[in-house]
Parts: sequence; structure tokens; C-alpha cells
Amino acid sequence: MQTSLPFKKIIIIGGGTAGWMSACYLAKMWQDYDLEIKIIESDAIGTIGVGEGTTPSIKGFFEQLGIEAKEWMPACNATYKTGIRFVNWSSDPNYKSYFHPFYSQLDEYFQHEFFQNIQLKHRGFDVHAHPDQYLLASELAQQRKAPIEPEHYPFDMAYAYHFDATLLAQFLKKKALQWNVTHQVATINEVKQKDDGSIASVVTESGETIEADFFVDCSGFRSLLLGKSLKVPYNSFADSLLNDSAVTIVTEREDTTPSMTLSTALSCGWAWRIPLTNRFGNGYVFSSRFQSPQDAEEEFRRHLALPESAQFNHLKMRMGHFAKGWEKNVLAVGLSQGFIEPLEATALHFATQSVVDFVSAVDNSTDQAGYSNQTAYNNKLSDRFSCVRDYIELHYLANSRHDTPYWKAARSHTPSRRLQRILTTWHQGKSVPRVLDEEAVSLQLFGHESWLCLLAGKGVFPESEHTIDALPTAMRIDMQKIKHFVETSAKHYPLHDDALAALKQS
Repeated sequence: MQTSLPFKKIIIIGGGTAGWMSACYLAKMWQDYDLEIKIIESDAIGTIGVGEGTTPSIKGFFEQLGIEAKEWMPACNATYKTGIRFVNWSSDPNYKSYFHPFYSQLDEYFQHEFFQNIQLKHRGFDVHAHPDQYLLASELAQQRKAPIEPEHYPFDMAYAYHFDATLLAQFLKKKALQWNVTHQVATINEVKQKDDGSIASVVTESGETIEADFFVDCSGFRSLLLGKSLKVPYNSFADSLLNDSAVTIVTEREDTTPSMTLSTALSCGWAWRIPLTNRFGNGYVFSSRFQSPQDAEEEFRRHLALPESAQFNHLKMRMGHFAKGWEKNVLAVGLSQGFIEPLEATALHFATQSVVDFVSAVDNSTDQAGYSNQTAYNNKLSDRFSCVRDYIELHYLANSRHDTPYWKAARSHTPSRRLQRILTTWHQGKSVPRVLDEEAVSLQLFGHESWLCLLAGKGVFPESEHTIDALPTAMRIDMQKIKHFVETSAKHYPLHDDALAALKQS
């Protein structure tokens, strides 16, 4: 256990959400130590804020920083997120859409019934195995309600947020500066290394040399320190995740504010729709191997029913991650570490968890230099990437669209051994949760229910051979009872717009 920090000065290269989140967390967690933290960011590198989604882990991150929702959400045009609705990922008319929720304790009441009907569906019975009707978050999203339980309500509910990433970075910057983080606007021209390969200093465009004990690389896809300087090997996911491009645009808000992300499958990828308090963020993630940027823009324009005059932004993405996120005296956070397409909004989960795990690794180090847990840190990070990759990949492997070469190609590759085992177990009608536990997948971001919702929601079932009437009465699920329970439970939650208005008044 560390009684003092092994670092006296930490330099963070790059601002943005990842940089300022890292700065805030390091400053807050190590506030009792004699530590200098500086962010160096270039004003020549712009950001495109089109609305960003998160997972529930972000809530815990803000709580650790002592930042309340009423403080940061209005400042960032943020909204609550109950989950993601997936539309047109299946050709089965009974499974045109499904909802991937964040879970409530109330969902446990009918978890057994959901799992039972999944098993019966695999045995050929025409039972209700679509996830939507079992889950409270789906009902809240349908009614445009916020996942905020009333005071003294005894049931907890997980939720996340949508927000303007540019505004969040600005908000966190103010916090970091209040917590004694220093800030320098400069472009890095050169990186100098020691004989052992570690980073000694960075040199700015003006010729200034800046030294530090430790560096945090938040330089985005450039990966200036981890990738370019330390030359850590890169593990590409391009063979299993085809998408490498995106076209984005903002559009006007609606009269009422949805509390979910919308993911709609298009010809060569999928489109997101993220609600903020002042607008929608929209993007189309596609594969340049199957569609040109111009054709993607035109398809997206038609999808959003926008005029020819609408102006879009184009982005390139690289799917994969560096073999190590912490190498020598460099920690990579955010895109400089790796990226998996934004289908399940996992980018900020990786960023926050990376810096949280790093602080824990250093605090619990058994050597004075603070590196005794480095290997364990990197192994945990690699496991996180591979588990999330498998979950994202399953969206494509489970699709049943046949209308374009893209969707056929998306399910034609060989999955990982672990993902193949999960799929085989599902098709055999056996226990997927048991396999997830054996493979330690359930210890990562997505739990049992998420995997089952994905597979059941996309209608990955054999053809029904028996009617529900063929079931013994004791095995028949009263879906009206479940529907009544979920709808009645939803009455305890506020309208989304009312909850957002209350934040501004508190």
C-alpha cells in the first residue's frame, strides 16, 4: 500500500472529455498529496459535439467527484437515459424493434418468467419471449418518463445520461482548475524519451521543453505517446467490426424529450438519435468498404428527411485497442487507448474506468515506484475490450437482414471462441447465464439480462411448432399481469421534461 505518491508531476496530453475527466479524478483522489497536474492541449484540434450517450457507470464516477446532477446536467444540456431502442435490426416482423434497458430492482419480479419463456420459445412454443413487456425501463421510455425514483421509493433503478460532450469538457475544465490543475494551450511537436524508452519530456511548437514523472495520453486517435512514441502493438477489430466511418448532424428538439437513445439500422450500418435539452444529436455509423461517404450522407439525409442544404460532418474511426493501456510511465485514456464503435455508448465507460483502475492500482501498489499492479491493470483492460467487443459483435451476428451485402457480411465472419460458445449455448436452448459466468463475461459491463435481451429482442429463435395452448396451465405466463405490474410501477416516475425542469430549480 502506498503512503506517498511515486509521482510529483503528471502531464496530461490533450483536453476533451477524456482529458478533463482524467484531470478531475486524479486531482480529487490524490488531493492530499504533493502533486502537480497539468493539461496541455492544442487549440488547433477541434471537437465535434453531436450528443453523447453513456452507461450507468458514469453516475458513480460523478458521485466519486462529489458533483451532483443538478450542477452538471443543466450546464451540459444533459438528459436522462433509460436505455437504447434498436429498430430494423431484424427482418422478422415480430421483432422489428426491441429495447436494451438499464435495470430496475422491480425487473427481478418477473425475471424468472422472462427466462422461462425464452427456454420455452427454444422448445418451439409460441410464447411471449420479447423482452420489452417484462422491463420497466422500456415502459418509461415509451411514456417519455425519467428513470428517477421518488424519494423513499424502495426500488433502485440504474440509468445513464445523454449530454453535449463539448459542454461537459468545459464544465470539467472549470472544476479541474478549481482543484489546482494547471492548463497550457500548446501543440506538441516532439516527444523525448529516456534510455529505457520511457517518456522524459514533450516539446511544444514554441520550443518549450516540459518534463514530468508520468504522462496521461488523451490525444485521441493520434495516440501520440502510447502508440507513436512507445510503439505499443495495436489489436485491430476491423475483421469483426466492419464500421469505420460516421456522418453526423444536429437537428431541432421535439416538443417533449425522449429518455432513450434510438439506434436504427440502415443499409450499411446504423443511425443514432440522442436527445439533449436543446436539440438532437444524430449520426450514421457505416462501413466505407460497402458505402461511400457521399452515398452515406445522402441515405442519412433521406432518413432524417432533411433538405439538400443541410451540412454534415464526416468522421473516420479505428476499431480496436492497444495491447497495453499503461506502458512504462504513460497511461492512455479515451481514444488514444482504443475504441469500439458507439453502438452501446461504451467509450466514456472505458475512459472513466481506465483512470479509476489506474488510481486503485497505484494506491495498492506494493513497490515504491507504483508499478507492481501494471500487468494486472493491462490484463483487466484487455479483458474489458474483448468482452465489450464480443457483445457489440453479437448485434451484427444476430441480425437477420438480407437486403444488402453489408448485413450479410456482418454475420459471415467467425466469432471469438467465447462468443461462439455463447451462441451455440443459445441455439441449443441451454443456459447462457451459466456460460457467461464461466467465461467471466458477466463481471464486465453487460450482465446476463443484456445478453438475453439482445438475442431475444432480435428474435433469434427457431420456428414455433406448438401453440401456447399445448403448454400445461402451470407453465403459462399471465402476460396481462406483467403488463399491469410494469404500467402501474411506471406511474411512480416523473415525466422526463418535469425531471429536467426540477434540476434547474433545485
